[in-house]
Amino acid sequence: MKLLAENHYPISVWDAKIKKEITFRYVTFEKDFDRLHGWMNQEHVIPFWNLDKPRAEYASHLKHFLAKKHQHLLIGEIDGQPMSYWEAYMVSEDLIRHYYDYEKGDQGIHLLIGEKDYLGKGFIYPLMLTLMKRMFEVSETKRIMAEPDIRNKKMIHVFEKCGFQQLKTVDLPDKTAMLLYCQQDVFESRWNAWIQGKF
Repeated sequence: MKLLAENHYPISVWDAKIKKEITFRYVTFEKDFDRLHGWMNQEHVIPFWNLDKPRAEYASHLKHFLAKKHQHLLIGEIDGQPMSYWEAYMVSEDLIRHYYDYEKGDQGIHLLIGEKDYLGKGFIYPLMLTLMKRMFEVSETKRIMAEPDIRNKKMIHVFEKCGFQQLKTVDLPDKTAMLLYCQQDVFESRWNAWIQGKF
């Protein structure tokens, strides 16, 4: 996908606020299948991802997703420790395009924290902001979308703190979701607040 190709990974960023290195790298089947299969079977992940499948079934799913050209599948790391999974995708090639008036450069984001030891520590904010900054480097992207499960109040709060605003509730094939959007200028304000310690 031409627009998505403007972004490349891995990226590594030193976050001065949490004093840790944040890295995003591509998922590979050989390196990450066991890890991702384990994460998808975590109690805090199952209700919102519905991918707690047998190994063979999840292997088929992951290979299918890795073959899709409109998205990047990424592992987020803290100081070299894999602890989160992210999907950055072009809305124009995704199902969500049917649920609002999308623009050509719109991107979307999905995520989960897989390692329990990293839950509730606030790491999700520098991770999300770092990835969003990278996504906004695509020249035509002026807006990033998200559609967390409407039951996932914590995730909706995280998105809103990072600059997302609620658009509407949508009934997707696998969930009822809150459709959220973040404009680039709003993100820049949040990013500046983060690096200035005012977040």
